[in-house]
Amino acid sequence: MASSSPSGSAPSRWLRLGIPVLLVLIWVAGGSIGGPYFGKVDEVSTNDQSSFLPQSAAATQVNERLTDFLGDDSIPAVVVIEGGAALDDAQLADLQTVADDIASLGGVLDGVSPPIASDDGNAAQIFVPVDSSGEVREIVESIREILRSDLPAGLEGWVTGPAGFTADLTEGFLGIDGLLLLVALGAVFVILIIVYRSPLLPVLVLMTSLFALCVALLTVWWLAKAEIFVLNGQVQGILFILVIGAATDYALLYVARYREAIAAGARRWEATVRSWRGAFEPILASGGTVIAGLLCLLLSDLASNRALGPIAAIGIAFAMLSALTFLPALLALVGRAAFWPFIPKAPAAEVSDDADRPVRGLWPRVARFVARHARPVWIISTIVLLVGTAGITQLKADGVPSSDLVLGASEARDGQDVLAAHFPAGSGSPVYVLVKEADVADAATVLTDADGIDSVSVASVDAPSGQAAVTVTDGALVLAAAGPPGTPTPTPTVSNGDVLLTATLTDAADSLAAEDSIRDLRATLDADLGAGTALVGGQTAIDLDTNDTSIRDRTVIIPTILAVVLVILMLLLRSVLAPVLLIVSTVVSFGTAMGVSALVFNNVFGFPGADPAVPLYGFVFLVALGIDYNIFLMSRVREESLRHGTRIGIRRGLVSTGGVITSAGLVLAATFAALGVIPILFLAQLAFIVAFGVLLDTFIVRSLLVPALAYDIGRAIWWPSKLWRAGPEVDGYRGPGGPQSVGADADADSSGATVTRAEYRRTLEP
Repeated sequence: MASSSPSGSAPSRWLRLGIPVLLVLIWVAGGSIGGPYFGKVDEVSTNDQSSFLPQSAAATQVNERLTDFLGDDSIPAVVVIEGGAALDDAQLADLQTVADDIASLGGVLDGVSPPIASDDGNAAQIFVPVDSSGEVREIVESIREILRSDLPAGLEGWVTGPAGFTADLTEGFLGIDGLLLLVALGAVFVILIIVYRSPLLPVLVLMTSLFALCVALLTVWWLAKAEIFVLNGQVQGILFILVIGAATDYALLYVARYREAIAAGARRWEATVRSWRGAFEPILASGGTVIAGLLCLLLSDLASNRALGPIAAIGIAFAMLSALTFLPALLALVGRAAFWPFIPKAPAAEVSDDADRPVRGLWPRVARFVARHARPVWIISTIVLLVGTAGITQLKADGVPSSDLVLGASEARDGQDVLAAHFPAGSGSPVYVLVKEADVADAATVLTDADGIDSVSVASVDAPSGQAAVTVTDGALVLAAAGPPGTPTPTPTVSNGDVLLTATLTDAADSLAAEDSIRDLRATLDADLGAGTALVGGQTAIDLDTNDTSIRDRTVIIPTILAVVLVILMLLLRSVLAPVLLIVSTVVSFGTAMGVSALVFNNVFGFPGADPAVPLYGFVFLVALGIDYNIFLMSRVREESLRHGTRIGIRRGLVSTGGVITSAGLVLAATFAALGVIPILFLAQLAFIVAFGVLLDTFIVRSLLVPALAYDIGRAIWWPSKLWRAGPEVDGYRGPGGPQSVGADADADSSGATVTRAEYRRTLEP
């Protein structure tokens, strides 16, 4: 069999068969080992928000000391029971039985409170400490089952508080291993069937994505097991979607090259070598850009963001590796039969060097349209995108209450509404203040005088509930005795010279009003006691510190990503002007995606706001993945420009990449849109932003704006590389032959100079 190998001799038949078989066996082995780990992710993942905060955060420091004062590592659940009228003594006695049943559950720690009636008498609450190291969702569900079966007629109960919201959030993530994958793979399969009109090729491409995901998950699982990264449901879902989408995109690019080779008459091994050489650089550059952008997340102070960077980068690395080894091996074994029943028989359509010559096919027509109307096309495209960015002023990305993180029904959210109607809204999610023993009275005074605080107590092992109510008299801390007359007055628990004060908020712990109360409380404590003397923690402080850290992260990381991607593009394209224009176009596209998304979130979906990390994640994926398509396009344009001149190279590159990039964009948009099936606000918003932004990049930025702008600029787009300085543009050699005249391209020298192909290529060598 003929071969294009540099040595001039083809590898032996056994080698041509053995290499693909070996690669397939290696990937099958890796996928077989990694596949079962889909069911084991819960063993190494957590959705505890406090574990993501930096060690320097006040909420983190307080959280790490809670066990010194409260005993076991617990997360509070609040059981709230409501009746149609005032609860009588018999009903309260029945509720005590319910509390005893709850206390007997596995995973429920000592310290379950008796039923506490509300001031209006129409409701009661029970505080339940839940073991945070156990399966919180299962424990909360067991408590809910007791309420459904044991509550007396006429009473209704809910489980809320931090444990209740954690259970609902965990429930929302349960579909990641099953539903999310099925929807994403199903959407990709349908698109591939439409694109290839072949039953076998879509299966080979999906195998490439699935095996990449299995091996990536295997690697990530063991890294999380070793506690190198913090893995949560959010990161897990993004990893799944990113690997499927990226691996499919890279596979589409390779298949496009392979199809060209098969259509040109190449046999299996020759087509494999030729397509691998053509796809290697753009896939490597594309994946490298995404990885570089993701690794910028290591600059984050939030452990969840910091973990997403290397975890997703691992996924992208295996996506590239699978597309460059596993898929070529499969196609080398299957050959042209992969395209059955529409086996390519003729060379792919090429754009005519004469922009006025009639052409057939969508992308040749688009190329001719861009060539004829370059300046109006890029100006109008830019105006449309800029108009879309206006909506970004409506984006509310300063945080949302944890009660709104779960879309659809949430028992914890319903319970919190009932709790707020009868008790201080912050019940069950206390504010913790860690202060030196000598300053405890002053700190208690600040708390009792503060707006937004309903009551104050202190941790005490002498009190039956572990907490004793406090007042401040003549500058001294006074603890209330709990129990019958004669019961000794409890004393505060002291650990390493510190005392823990506990306060109940008047507002819901996850509300913006509660966060404002925490800000004011921290400012007053620093002013009265000295900066850093008292540390404020608790669930509200965790939410506040998380939002503040997210805002800091996006301020630092977004410019860093832009700088890193710009450098990579300069190295890839050997140019300065082209990368700058590509970056600007992608940033404008991102602004449009965010602006349109803000309007849709507010006026169509009615979302309450967005997490501060939503713009950061949207930027990371849209810039990194949006640049992908520009890399696919411009790397092919540069390749064609070296042979044919810039303007003809742009037209030829647009025709060559139009179909594959459009297919890749549709696949990536569909996979990210699949995140919307998970009823978590953050993922639903990210799904819309990325899916819409990718489509915007695919159909406007990459198809119209970038090629039209490059065509209008001409050879100067490559400034200051040798391709720009090479002089007259050569309009191309479509095969062996002698010198060709210059002049068909608009940038051609009027002198009519002629050069040979070898002479022209030598001028471009470094």
